Amino acid sequence: MSAVAGCPVAHGFDPLSDEYLAEPYSILNDLRESGPVHYVPSINYWVVTRYEDIAAILSDPAAYSATVAQAPLSSLTDEAQDILRRGLRNVPVLSNLDPPAHSRIRLHLAPLFLPRKVAKLQQRIEEFSKRLIDDFAQLGRVDIVPALTFPLPALTVFRLLGFPDADVEQLKQWCGDKLEINWGRPDADYQLRAATNMVKFWDYCERFVEQQTQVPGDNLTSQLLRQRESDDSALNDREIASVIFALSFAGHETTTNLIGNALRNLLSRHGLWQRLHADPALVDSAVEETLRFDSSVIAWRRVTTRAVTIGGVDIPGNTRLMLAFGAANHDPSVFPEPEVFDINRDNARVQLSFGKGTHFCLGQHLGRVEVRTVIGMLARRFPDLRLAEGQTVTYPRNISFRGPESLIVEWSPEEAAQWA
Repeated sequence: MSAVAGCPVAHGFDPLSDEYLAEPYSILNDLRESGPVHYVPSINYWVVTRYEDIAAILSDPAAYSATVAQAPLSSLTDEAQDILRRGLRNVPVLSNLDPPAHSRIRLHLAPLFLPRKVAKLQQRIEEFSKRLIDDFAQLGRVDIVPALTFPLPALTVFRLLGFPDADVEQLKQWCGDKLEINWGRPDADYQLRAATNMVKFWDYCERFVEQQTQVPGDNLTSQLLRQRESDDSALNDREIASVIFALSFAGHETTTNLIGNALRNLLSRHGLWQRLHADPALVDSAVEETLRFDSSVIAWRRVTTRAVTIGGVDIPGNTRLMLAFGAANHDPSVFPEPEVFDINRDNARVQLSFGKGTHFCLGQHLGRVEVRTVIGMLARRFPDLRLAEGQTVTYPRNISFRGPESLIVEWSPEEAAQWA
């Protein structure tokens, strides 16, 4: 692929650069203001930046295919490709599958993620949150990522799927390798290790489905298997393994990032955390504004199935697009004063961070419950929670998933004890 006539070329834009990873929004704003679509040589994608255009693309799967959503961003070595080709037997099922095949998969999964189903997980999420918070409540200082934002979503989604708690650390590591392969720019040595681990991850999912077939449990995997008892269109073993392979990554990575982004934004603005402590009803709107202002999914991908026109720019078929959610969620034509973090914003919920249309995120109810629960619990128990001074917050090196890798917070244990 290369630039086409009439399409601006953003030679200096690289969504994997240190500058962009540290602060992407001003860069994306400049890109959006200079034009709706740009060809970006650094990743060989066209980047779309306006809310209106991205919403239209997400709503038109016939013209904009999801098949590239999880494709490796960068070229892999022959050795890494061979490992993945021989070892991965998964099939597209969710974010990288188009209708009508996608519709069948979603039809069987959607009932398991209805709000009333997710509500039943509330007590478990509260128990996990309290247990993790109790472990550091008396310390006065902690890196909140490994202590809370990393393990909580993993414990939640892995328990939902049926995976043993003892496997959480290993599964999270494998998910990290998948993140780097599909959305990053790993070197040859990392590609080899990550490809090998992705195959181990897939083998684990296949074995787990087989185990659940023999000894069913009270979990989503067994629920999918039980659908076969009354539905001839129910998913087969490989499809179920592919579903849990996908959900075990998507179900926690975004929530880990969202909790971290919410804490960083809420704690870095004077008096905002104290407002949440005084008025817990503000937590819901604070989460929605975080989704808009500092999304845990900053970009997603599509490929054109035919020639299209985006923002007045003619784009040929088979063109790969990076949809810059981070630019769309800061589009002033939709969000007045978009650079202001406003927890009273009345339209924050129309942000595109969960997608739109056919692929609107199945787990959005679960993600919102998790984030609201943990932010609310922290605001109640730690009224003087604050960011530690002098820290530099870093983010993972990929184009789509954004959240702090480390976030050190401090508080007074004596004051926290009053609200335990």
